[in-house]
Amino acid sequence: MGYVEDTLGSGETIKYDVSFHWLWTFSAYTMLVIFGWVGIGVVVFLYMMIRKWTTERVLTNIRFIQKTGWIVRHTEEIRIDRMEEVNLNQSLLGRILDYGDIKISGVGTGEIKLKMIDSPIDFQKKLNDLKVKFSASTP
Repeated sequence: MGYVEDTLGSGETIKYDVSFHWLWTFSAYTMLVIFGWVGIGVVVFLYMMIRKWTTERVLTNIRFIQKTGWIVRHTEEIRIDRMEEVNLNQSLLGRILDYGDIKISGVGTGEIKLKMIDSPIDFQKKLNDLKVKFSASTP
């Protein structure tokens, strides 16, 4: 978990670890098998796997954090009290295999897009539960 655990504040705890769906890894290996002999498959495979290995996406009791990158680090954070919308995009195959995309919009903070996450409805429910708890605990 590295970066995220190093940046947690006092009293901040991880509530949900957002992971890539297994289909992401399957797609990377499929590209390697089908197009590997051309060289394109190797490049796509490495890109997808490095992205998976170097991405951390965590929901804490205070904020959502997404860190991407290996050599160059890029982080996006939205505090729970600043979240405005949580949108789910799930295809028919996504509903069957339980994966989807989530877009989190913040008040004046932009948006964070999560592609092909595992169990997006569980994540959305956990996020909404934390929003309710957070708003109930603040005056």
